[in-house]
Amino acid sequence: MNREPGTEIWDSFWSRKNQLHEVYPSSPALKETVFSHFNLKGMKILEVGAGTGRDSAAMARAGAQVWVLDFSTKSLDIMTALKKDLSLSSLHLIQGDAFKTPFADQTFDLVFHQGLLEHFKNPMDLLAENHRILKKGGTCLVDIPQTFHPYTIIKKGLIAIDRWFAGWETQYTLPQLEKMLRQSGFTTTVHYGDWMQPTFFYRMFREAAKKIGLTLPLYPLQQTKYHRIKQRLLKTLSKLRLSRYTQLSIGVLAQKR
Repeated sequence: MNREPGTEIWDSFWSRKNQLHEVYPSSPALKETVFSHFNLKGMKILEVGAGTGRDSAAMARAGAQVWVLDFSTKSLDIMTALKKDLSLSSLHLIQGDAFKTPFADQTFDLVFHQGLLEHFKNPMDLLAENHRILKKGGTCLVDIPQTFHPYTIIKKGLIAIDRWFAGWETQYTLPQLEKMLRQSGFTTTVHYGDWMQPTFFYRMFREAAKKIGLTLPLYPLQQTKYHRIKQRLLKTLSKLRLSRYTQLSIGVLAQKR
């Protein structure tokens, strides 16, 4: 069918993801990158298409004023419960359109989204809106699926037979993402990537096991020596730009010119 995802698709998706302890984070490296590059206290931050809002909640707890915007009511329900559980008065929830946000020009210090840009056939319009609402010198952070990964092959096959959960989705290489950001009025400053952990195939197996009543751990082997050695190796490899062509997701920080 090759359709862009509408509200009903995401409402259906998030209605099945209301148990946060069972939901894998989209890109753990995103939060690590933000916390390592910014003093969050007092910053005005917007997450667009926030999903569970967990990263935004962490930033609000670190002292930022954070707005989360999503057009899915089910997503906002999850974030409402999270805000209540954490008593976060600095986390503000808004239902809205990512392409026409209800904010004035030059409002935010940081605008970010993860797993969002790839769902639209007009990505430059989304980046233009990000640019509009950022202060001069503010930062846009975009995190998306990377092209050269088994995930892409499986996704394309499911899209072809109209079985992909999001209807339609694309992907980008690091140079493609950097080029789009430069064309949108940004100067790219930092890039990072994330290998899917645990692997995509383990996650598929875990979901299949649930259907027969078997619950497998979210993160197998996490407390083992093998896991610790693997993490050190991946951390070293992730410093190399070449590793961006092997990771599931990649992200770029870009400053508004």
